[in-house]
Amino acid sequence: MKLFVGLGNPGAKYAKNRHNIGFMAVDRIELDHDFGPWRSKFNGQVSEGRLGREKVILLKPETFMNRSGQSVGEAMRFFKLTPTDVTVFHDELDLAPGKLRVKTGGGHAGHNGLRSIHDHIGAEYHRVRIGIGHPGHKDKVAPYVLNDFAKADEDWLDDLLRGISDGAPSLADGDSAKFMNAVALRVNPPRSSGGGEGPKPTAKQAPPEPEPEDDRSTLQRLVDRFR
Repeated sequence: MKLFVGLGNPGAKYAKNRHNIGFMAVDRIELDHDFGPWRSKFNGQVSEGRLGREKVILLKPETFMNRSGQSVGEAMRFFKLTPTDVTVFHDELDLAPGKLRVKTGGGHAGHNGLRSIHDHIGAEYHRVRIGIGHPGHKDKVAPYVLNDFAKADEDWLDDLLRGISDGAPSLADGDSAKFMNAVALRVNPPRSSGGGEGPKPTAKQAPPEPEPEDDRSTLQRLVDRFR
């Protein structure tokens, strides 16, 4: 069993904030993979389902960001999981918008949600760091993350969340490279190479239909020719 945790702040006021991209990620997984309905448990919202071979619990803590670890710790202990069974989806200032990285262990880099999780379960859990970009100065960070994504962000954000959902079964299976590849295919789909096949025929340039096969005997064809 795996525990996938999305970080964010509860309530409609925060729903579209950059800081809530973790919530958005697990919401997309729940929607695309037919998980059960959200229900209140562990000071959060929980949904259960399967990703590939793994049973997965989705969790959105409702303790507000800086107390997220309380909810994560409760869920982990209830299901008798270890930190290595936990994957946390969170916003990352140090990655450009639309970029994504997978990491295990390490510091919290000042992220309040991660800091709280460190305090409750230690550092050896997995993280999916979802880039939102940096406002350019540390004094602008708080209003930046607590503001909604801009209209211009909608396309890349949708592609990224769908890519996370596409790759979620691989992530649950422990294959982070395959997960990253699924995200890349959504965010940067391969372009046609335009090789030697040439353009496909248009409606006005449809290829000629093949001639019907002539199954007459040689003698019959000669007779028909001189009629």
